[in-house]
Amino acid sequence: MSQADTVSRILDSAEELFAEKGFAETSLRMITTRAKVNLAAVNYHFGSKKDLIQAVFARFLDPFCAKLDKEMTVMATATSDPGLHDVLGVLAKTMLTGVHSSGGTNKLSVFMRLLGLAYTQAQGHLRRFLKANYHQTYSRFNLYLRAAHPELSPREIFWRIHFAIGACVFTMSSIEVLRDMSIADTGEDSGIDEVMNQLILFLAAALER
Repeated sequence: MSQADTVSRILDSAEELFAEKGFAETSLRMITTRAKVNLAAVNYHFGSKKDLIQAVFARFLDPFCAKLDKEMTVMATATSDPGLHDVLGVLAKTMLTGVHSSGGTNKLSVFMRLLGLAYTQAQGHLRRFLKANYHQTYSRFNLYLRAAHPELSPREIFWRIHFAIGACVFTMSSIEVLRDMSIADTGEDSGIDEVMNQLILFLAAALER
């Protein structure tokens, strides 16, 4: 097995177990057992459990933020005064690109569960890691949101963004369950694009109030 294969197996196993059981409840032994590698391999490639958690997030966020930055540049080039729907549309397009390129919704759903855990479990090192590595992209996105609604105070923007994140985490981490519920309750299936469009409409209305 090559080193690249070993790293991928460790990351895949860690990602799945963290999403299933949580960060604190998942041991390195559980990860090595699922990945079929020894503990020395984890220590060699990642150094510690904290570093492994950060690597799991980086594997998703590095390409996601690069794509989001690119889409924000395209948006800024296309219009000098982007509105709220433009800004949220950029986020939706970036998320959908990730879904379609990975061949399904599972990767996004797993990551959204991990993001929810980052909020609910005590992972101060992870918040520091996210701020150190992705704050520039977050700040740029936040700047466009504030420009679309200059009448809102920083405090109002903060809470609305985090309420919006909560809606995104719930929806995208439970996407297949929600689609099944939609079929049962309405008789209609909703594809990922349609779910995303409905989510954007909700977020736009919530942010505008």
